[in-house]
Amino acid sequence: MILAGGGGTRLWPLSRRQRPKHLLPVCGEESMLAQTWERLQPMLPTAHLLVVTVADHAPAVLGEIESIPRKNVVVEPMGRGTAACVGLAALIIRKRDPEATMIVLPADHTIEDAEGFRGVLRAGVQAAQDGHLVTLGIVPTGPETGYGYIHRGALLRQAEEHPVYRVERFTEKPDLATAQAFLDAGQYYWNSGIFVWKVAAILAEIERQMPNLYGGLLAIEDALGTRDQAQAIARVWRSVRSISVDFGIMEHAADVVVVPADVGWSDVGCWTSVASLSTADAQGNVLQGEHIVLDCEDTYIRSAGRLVAAVGLRGMVVIDTGDALLVCPKERAQDVKKIVEQLQREGRNQYL
Repeated sequence: MILAGGGGTRLWPLSRRQRPKHLLPVCGEESMLAQTWERLQPMLPTAHLLVVTVADHAPAVLGEIESIPRKNVVVEPMGRGTAACVGLAALIIRKRDPEATMIVLPADHTIEDAEGFRGVLRAGVQAAQDGHLVTLGIVPTGPETGYGYIHRGALLRQAEEHPVYRVERFTEKPDLATAQAFLDAGQYYWNSGIFVWKVAAILAEIERQMPNLYGGLLAIEDALGTRDQAQAIARVWRSVRSISVDFGIMEHAADVVVVPADVGWSDVGCWTSVASLSTADAQGNVLQGEHIVLDCEDTYIRSAGRLVAAVGLRGMVVIDTGDALLVCPKERAQDVKKIVEQLQREGRNQYL
């Protein structure tokens, strides 16, 4: 199951409501969704790949992955967080195969080592056969404050030559000192938002922790695969609580394990991340599109067509999309979402 419903507000002004980051070629020539799809092809048949998206993006999803069966594009009438869409996909998969194991991963991540990643997923599938809810933990490369963390506990077993640890607890985005302490301890991983479980196991946890959502899913079940499916989902989704699967399920689940992954992962969460994944010149600049730069260092410039000229910039981000221009220091790249929030408050929807 590929989650393709996020907004990508930190990559404004390129990422917009109608064309968010997973539908864009942010890193490479293909969209991030298409790259995610292709990354799974050697591991799974096309018929076993689902994409969950919102109604506004469904046509674009079909355009990005022409080989996907239409019935495998699961459409939410509106976003209700990952707990609801995971539950919906699990219900659809259970109807096809009650014994199925389910992999959940976002459409907007990059992975440098695709084969190594598939190996970690296979280990997760093996661990899930024991009934665990499995999460992939990214081996941290620094004291990152923009990610949640997973504290590993006891070693349970090896799966496909990968260790499987009990999860002690999840910690949301820490301050710098706490993140450094986690890094020094060597027992913490970044929370990737990638999960593996048997559909029976995740639906049982939804029933236990989110009974209202579970009841709504049961109300949809008979309509799945019929012409009434979209209408049934819409009726239920009006009253569904919007919450992530991390908060709604994983933090209080009874049997969670983590498989470490060191595969060159990034969630491409801001423009600084995009720059770090791109080839820089001798001065540390990443320059894309029409540009002229004089005496610039460690600067990312991306132009959609117009000439961008820069003089004397240090550690800056400059993104020009024709109708909007973003300029900010790299260390403030996470705050780009605040621009989107301000535009929303002012009703300047043409820029959203």
